[in-house]
Amino acid sequence: MAVVPLRPCRAAGRLLPLLCGGTRSKGASLSPGVPGRLTQRRYKKDVLPSPEGPVPSVTITEIRQYLRAQGIPFHDGYSCLHTPSLFTAGREDQPPAASAPYTLFIDKTTGSFLCTATLAEGTWQDFQAHVELQHRGVPPDSSEEVEEDMRRAREDARCIWERALPIWDLLDEEESNETKAMFGIKRVTNATLKRFGVRYLRAAKSLVFPWFSPRDATLKGLKLLRVEKKGDTIAYVEETLPRFDSYRNLFGLPLIGRRDTELVLTGWELDALALHQATGVASLALPRGSTSLPPALLPYLEQFKRITLWLGEDLRSWEAAKLFARKLSLKRCSLVHPSNLQPRPLEVLNQGLNLTKILRAALPASHKSIVSFRQLREEVFGELVNSEQVAGVKWARFPELNKLLKGHRRGELTVFTGPTGSGKTTFISEYALDLCMQGVCTLWGSFEISNVRLAKIMLTQFATQRLDDKLELYDEWADRFEDLPLYFMTFRGQQNIKAVIDTMQHAVYMYDITHVVVDNLQFMMGHEHISVDRLAAQDYIVGAFRKFATDNNCHITLVIHPRKEDDEKELQTASIFGSAKASQEADNILILQDRKLVTGPGKRYLQVSKNRFDGDVGVFPLEFSKASLTFSSKSKAKLKKVKEEKAPVAAKAPLAKKAPEGSSGASKKP
Repeated sequence: MAVVPLRPCRAAGRLLPLLCGGTRSKGASLSPGVPGRLTQRRYKKDVLPSPEGPVPSVTITEIRQYLRAQGIPFHDGYSCLHTPSLFTAGREDQPPAASAPYTLFIDKTTGSFLCTATLAEGTWQDFQAHVELQHRGVPPDSSEEVEEDMRRAREDARCIWERALPIWDLLDEEESNETKAMFGIKRVTNATLKRFGVRYLRAAKSLVFPWFSPRDATLKGLKLLRVEKKGDTIAYVEETLPRFDSYRNLFGLPLIGRRDTELVLTGWELDALALHQATGVASLALPRGSTSLPPALLPYLEQFKRITLWLGEDLRSWEAAKLFARKLSLKRCSLVHPSNLQPRPLEVLNQGLNLTKILRAALPASHKSIVSFRQLREEVFGELVNSEQVAGVKWARFPELNKLLKGHRRGELTVFTGPTGSGKTTFISEYALDLCMQGVCTLWGSFEISNVRLAKIMLTQFATQRLDDKLELYDEWADRFEDLPLYFMTFRGQQNIKAVIDTMQHAVYMYDITHVVVDNLQFMMGHEHISVDRLAAQDYIVGAFRKFATDNNCHITLVIHPRKEDDEKELQTASIFGSAKASQEADNILILQDRKLVTGPGKRYLQVSKNRFDGDVGVFPLEFSKASLTFSSKSKAKLKKVKEEKAPVAAKAPLAKKAPEGSSGASKKP
């Protein structure tokens, strides 16, 4: 059977309320017509700050100087500074500060803190405020305000947890064996399942993984995993309580001892079970797989002197492992490279391979600027074997774009242009949404239109229908849309390039962003005082984005308006506003050609005029649906590949014609 890669946990909130048997906190009613849907709406709060009121940045030097000035003892960790907690001081059961355990962790990059003893957390400014209160003799507020949604989530989690049964306690042994076979865990022993507290929920045919507080072992949430079969294909679907953006469980953390110094980080709970059973090494599973490593989890990983990242079996997991190693400190990290002989840990266990041998052969992350061919050897072989994965994430809505660009890859710069009024923002929002729906963490910087308007466009494209006249469906679609790994910069109008780059850097660290959309370059031109020459200013901005994409292994899509040209002429690469630097630095150039401005509706198509990955360029027609605000390739549309040097000439009106019946949809290169 073919196995579909694990889906990120995006679906929380649709199945779980139905499993709680009506148990809910007082006052939480269900919406009529939408089973299990709460009437109360939730709004995402993690929008990145604007330059008008940003969270003040702090350097590691400033943090150290402040701690010394305040007489607070600390020592350096891998990702954090360790200090005694401000929130346990003064309690009768706590020792003096000089001998208190170092349970408060300050992130070296952001200054944010977490106390693992009390679970108090906040910004660097919050930390300073608590220090000042202590100096004035005012005890810090230790009360814990729990949001209503979190309280409901814990109640629902407790309800489901109580209804779930240990697999080995199922009355029918045949059912227990069938359940194990369904999830591919026949070789995982009951002792291992019991040690990690895994249960089975009959009503949903799902495995249940608990999230226990590392402080007092109370149940904070859970994750459900079920199997969906479509023919010979198996897909794993995850749901979480609380919802995806608040689920921060390191599965297996309560089993970690204080003396453990080695750890294997996996991207899946079942992989953690397999690793611990076969090797006895401490194993944890990240809450979002290879999608992200939230900085709030870093303090729990400080005690380990060696961390091996084995996140999955595809190249996306490999890229994520390299990114996470930079957060965790390269000098203590090793990486397991995915290959046919080194699949994910559960598959290794099922195939009877030696997990210990694979862990010992893990490659050191070492210094980011120095590598040897020994470290690259397996990666080069992996690119040869997995050419489809190397090509990047495929678009689901634009198959013709896959035929030309082959996929969306990290570390590249894409320049996108098109005539005024042709629908550039609408197209690029669907282009980015398509990737975001497949787990590509996306940051939007829209300087031309408001985030509310942009989000409305993307929500319409996501639902493929207008919700103006179907408001009863709004909460359902909004809940699903909210679970996408999508973030917005709050910039508007003219902006300074340094403020934009700083915000992007913050987003990459905090949210593991892998795709940034900047719409558009012209809104950063007015703030640059590098030179009175606007072309020099544009070259500097393009160079800054190019460097950011390379240094952070992050794809940047940059929208640039074209020069003012005759509407009768089609745009070319040379039509991009400014000097030639933008076209030189870009890995890909996309042009939205709009012949409807001259010949009427129905003459709109996308041209790929540069493709550094493999050189394929060409054009294909697009059809715009006003009802859903979506672009799509015309049915049976003819994709025409052309030679790169002839791309501007070959894109002519006949391409808008339908291909004859039975056409393959692509012509051979001339």
